[in-house]
Amino acid sequence: MAIEVVPLPLPHSADATKFANFGREVRGVDLRSLDPAEFKQIEELLYKHSALLFRNVDLSPAQQYALAKAFDPTSESFGHGNKKIENTKSSILHQTLRAVPAVPQVYLVGNGTIYDHEGIPELTLQHPSHKTWHKAHQSAEDQEKGATRFVRWHMDAAFYDFNPPRVTTLYGINVPQGPRQMVKYDDGTGDELEVPLAATAFVSGKTMFDILPHALKSLAVRSSVKYAPHPYVWISTAKAKPTGLGIETEGLEMRYDLLPEWEESKIQVLPLCWKNPVTGDLHLQVHPMCAAELMVDPLPESAQREDALYPDGGHITDLQELRDLLYQMQRPGIAPQLVYPHDWRAKDLIIFHNRGAMHSVTGNLKPDQIRTYHQCNLAASDRPVGPSADDIKIWS
Repeated sequence: MAIEVVPLPLPHSADATKFANFGREVRGVDLRSLDPAEFKQIEELLYKHSALLFRNVDLSPAQQYALAKAFDPTSESFGHGNKKIENTKSSILHQTLRAVPAVPQVYLVGNGTIYDHEGIPELTLQHPSHKTWHKAHQSAEDQEKGATRFVRWHMDAAFYDFNPPRVTTLYGINVPQGPRQMVKYDDGTGDELEVPLAATAFVSGKTMFDILPHALKSLAVRSSVKYAPHPYVWISTAKAKPTGLGIETEGLEMRYDLLPEWEESKIQVLPLCWKNPVTGDLHLQVHPMCAAELMVDPLPESAQREDALYPDGGHITDLQELRDLLYQMQRPGIAPQLVYPHDWRAKDLIIFHNRGAMHSVTGNLKPDQIRTYHQCNLAASDRPVGPSADDIKIWS
């Protein structure tokens, strides 16, 4: 059977013009036995469309690991390092992930108590909730009526020691059913988005860059982010914004001298924009919660200086200034009409370009609403490539 490619089932809220190239459902392929030509086609589709959906997939953890590894054959460990999260109980990710014993590159995520799962006798998982990470909470009454939030907009990456994975594979095993919920942005805009229960929400990093005004495009292509050491421990004592897009600046981050032992050489400095290896497009890709400093290169001599931000370059270490800038760049890209909230079915597999899209979990689940998924992403063998000299000339 030939590979068939069809558009994703967009919700009525989506601006279809902004999803012309984002997301595709792929049919007619067995992911357990891809021949080289089939894999090459899927790889090109992924980099072109950023997210691929496969329905009714039967995939063991070993097969899922092999599939993720095919996109980066020399990669080996889970994107945060095998067992690193489980051994760092102060990390905000500790309660949401557990490695599959036989294949430690594949992690179990979900909600509720599960039994006899892939060598795990018993485990209680916690669905990520805004109640544990956000500064302000929705009332219990509003939640009972179906209000929810984006929990944390991010890419899957450690941002310390390990390179950001090229792709993530997310496989739905047990998918809870229930009424649809309403994401409330709770930021004064009145924005809201109806989503299926426990939907995974995706946005395009390319669209996030494309819709920026010129001054912010210029800043984006000239900037690099320095991430904090052990960033998920660093922010474990701080609280997030109600949109799930960054941290409130209250001086609550853990002091560097109290973090687990770290080395300056392992701290990552990455460009704000990551270049697509197939299309050449620029994707605005920065984890706003983990960013600690911003380095800005000066404008090229040929660029117009009028209305330019930091025309002579700069080094921004003030967290409030840094976070305000990143929020100004990223918030338009999570507007309701730009979000694809995936309505999961059992045996759905989504492969997404982790260097070209951002995602967030949504939903409030009760303990008896069992959700089990397998996630696999591998720390990459290379770092993301930033804008070229020509890109900087064009967009500055």
